Amino acid sequence: MSKEDISRLILSAKPKELVLPIPPRADHAHHMILTALDGYTELAADHILYPEADPILDSIVSSLVRRGEIILREAFERLSNEDIVTIHRIYDLFLELIANLNGVEVGWAKLSRDRVVNALDRIVNALSVWESIERERLGSPKILETTIDVKLKKMELVNSGKSLVAHFAKMIRSMLDSNNLARSYAKAVAEILKNNYYRKIYEEGMCKFGNDYALGLRWLRRLGFVQVSTNPVLAARAYSDDPLLWDKFREYAETKLVKMYPEWFKDLEKYADDIAMEATRFALLDSFFVFRVPFILSNGHDGLVSYQLNPLIANDVEKSVKTAIEFVKRLEQDLIVYDSYLLWGYQCRGEVGRANIVIKVAAPYPEAQYIAERLNELGIGTNITLSYTVSQEVLLAWREMRGMAKALKKGIIPTQVYDTNMGGRLEDHLREETAAQLLFKALEKLSEDKRKSLLVKLGRSLGVKDSDLEKILSQDLLTVCRYLTSHRVLGRNLLRKEFIEVLAESGIYGSPSDVEKMLIPLENALRLSGTYVAQRVYEILFSPRNKIKWIEYLMREFGLSREEAEFIIDRIDLLPASKRKPIDTLYTFASRNMTNTEFPDHQLAVVQELEKRGGYRDLAESIYMPLGREPLDILMKIEDFVKAYEASPEVNKLLKEVGIEGDFGTRGIDPQDWPSYGPCRKTLEEFTNGYLAFRDNVIRVIKSIQLR
Repeated sequence: MSKEDISRLILSAKPKELVLPIPPRADHAHHMILTALDGYTELAADHILYPEADPILDSIVSSLVRRGEIILREAFERLSNEDIVTIHRIYDLFLELIANLNGVEVGWAKLSRDRVVNALDRIVNALSVWESIERERLGSPKILETTIDVKLKKMELVNSGKSLVAHFAKMIRSMLDSNNLARSYAKAVAEILKNNYYRKIYEEGMCKFGNDYALGLRWLRRLGFVQVSTNPVLAARAYSDDPLLWDKFREYAETKLVKMYPEWFKDLEKYADDIAMEATRFALLDSFFVFRVPFILSNGHDGLVSYQLNPLIANDVEKSVKTAIEFVKRLEQDLIVYDSYLLWGYQCRGEVGRANIVIKVAAPYPEAQYIAERLNELGIGTNITLSYTVSQEVLLAWREMRGMAKALKKGIIPTQVYDTNMGGRLEDHLREETAAQLLFKALEKLSEDKRKSLLVKLGRSLGVKDSDLEKILSQDLLTVCRYLTSHRVLGRNLLRKEFIEVLAESGIYGSPSDVEKMLIPLENALRLSGTYVAQRVYEILFSPRNKIKWIEYLMREFGLSREEAEFIIDRIDLLPASKRKPIDTLYTFASRNMTNTEFPDHQLAVVQELEKRGGYRDLAESIYMPLGREPLDILMKIEDFVKAYEASPEVNKLLKEVGIEGDFGTRGIDPQDWPSYGPCRKTLEEFTNGYLAFRDNVIRVIKSIQLR
């Protein structure tokens, strides 16, 4: 059988359904073997990441090797299709154990270093022996090689190959030795996991990290990533990047959904949002599973998965709360089963099945304040999203605090929550509006022919098709300018040669060198705009002098003990997001109350930037780094930046009640104006369109089932 045939066989082998009660198991190793053979190799490998495993780690690994070798030798003798799948799953379990025991999880699980080193040595020795057996039996280790290849190809899917995880796959491939496959793979995995900058920064306590993507999470977890942020666009991207996911969902819908919710299939239009929610849950289910380990081991402080509510109801408090509760209930049915296998045989298991979820609450709507408070009061964490301003981020963090305080008073332990700062999208908006105004001013007084000539020149030089240009030019001048200076056309840099030349040709701003001289400080200031806002929010909420004020306020307001109030503040993190360049991460490090969430390609860019810099230790607590007065002075001339950077009257009133002193301005945007604020309006429109497109695709799949 060829490696291609083995690969098809492996990928087509379906796992058995996890059932309760769990069938009889003799011990931890027996449980892990049986779980792996049922098709859940990653779950089986995660079972070892628990403090109670430490004193018996040697015996668990010894038993795993003994049981595994007996199974493999018998399978190599028969070598049926079923045996090949069995061999693959035993291999995959041990390869997953290698990665887990080289990751930060061993610290979370409090596994002793000496025992881990000994366990890894035994596991690699066993794999090496089994590789030799396969060489003798088949002439080459085709099944082991295919197992590794399938794993690496899955990594290469992440963000269509443009990601840190895909880069890891490339590095591992380059280090594989075909004559010593098992040992070279183990060595490569240890090297990429232990020497990565993200891991070093996390382990040194400089900052925490999350991921803005639903694939490749297990490898990032091993570096210390403790959160994943998703939205309708990213859920759709998961289906797009993993070609098997739609097939899996179709099968799930055909075999289970139709039985659980027959009414959905009788009226697709009525239940379209319910079906889309279920498709999202299905796409994200593995994300919840991956992060069960940190969630359980940290008692809800880490391992959270952000789920965004249907944007069509984001301004409806009752519908949003009801939908969130329904999603959590469905999710916990799966997690109860999963946790029962993950924690089998351990005594101190805590709250089994509690959803490691934070509901994304859309900050463009004033109603977000009440949704956030209501959900946190129920012990359902929140992630404030589509937030760009001091006003949004402070007021909504306060609502999260209020909800958590009410939960604690009832004895509910709150989970970690997040306050997103979408600095990259704010920067995009400010650059687009600034560039549009510069272009409009340059062209508005020119003759119609000259104006059209320059617009056509700019459009063509930026890659706009003539057919599209013809349609665009029929609109008013400001609309045309906004289109040509959008980040999708102009890119994210005012210093584009094509833009500079057109501004110069207008005769308004001088020569190309004059234009460039004008734009350089403006571009440099825009690149820092999101970080300025993040710094101010962090100062108000989490600087040492203000954090104590929030703690004392919560004690007064809700009758909490100091320990309870400190617990609440400890469970709120600022979440810088929508990064555009490495400094968006590097300038927002903080050892407390900070999680930087990253796109997969951005992670790679950050690592490459740190390699150029030659290190990272000078970036400790960089959230306090002075960014300079000149860039801020430039930004304060832009109205939409002022709205983001300054406090609103409502924020100032709250800060006075809390006892926080400082001049944070008064021109910040009020809650009633959040929906119309430029970045909020743009992003909400994008996410809504993304959700509707995803929902249409889901319904299309369901209709294809009905036609069968």
